[in-house]
Amino acid sequence: MVSVKDTNLYTEVIKEFNYTFGNIFVFQGYIISEINEGIVLNWEDHAKFFVKDVTDFLGTNGEDLILISNRINSYSIIASDWLKFFENNYDLKGYLIVLGQKTAKLGVMVENLFFNNKIKRFNSLYAAVNYVKNGLIEIT
Repeated sequence: MVSVKDTNLYTEVIKEFNYTFGNIFVFQGYIISEINEGIVLNWEDHAKFFVKDVTDFLGTNGEDLILISNRINSYSIIASDWLKFFENNYDLKGYLIVLGQKTAKLGVMVENLFFNNKIKRFNSLYAAVNYVKNGLIEIT
């Protein structure tokens, strides 16, 4: 698993948001998140800040964006907080997860229970980005 910063993708970043809990990289039409080791990601302490920053920067509610969660670190997500994301009138065109060896696949299954659409999993960041760039995301 590799960070966006350590790839040639980094030259395509149009905005980078750095937080104490992780980094968000904004690209044309998609974003990549990298959350720090040991974080328990939740809406109130983390997600609402980067969601607002990204949507304000791009002038969208996210319905035209694809989120790639690049899980290079081991962390937890409060899966039920996806409900707060949607209750605050945010949306996503697609949600892709790049799983590393440290990533618990059971957590992704639980997260899928609260996310409105299907979550697509990948083993590499490049595979996920190519999937997005080749237009293989269906508009729901």
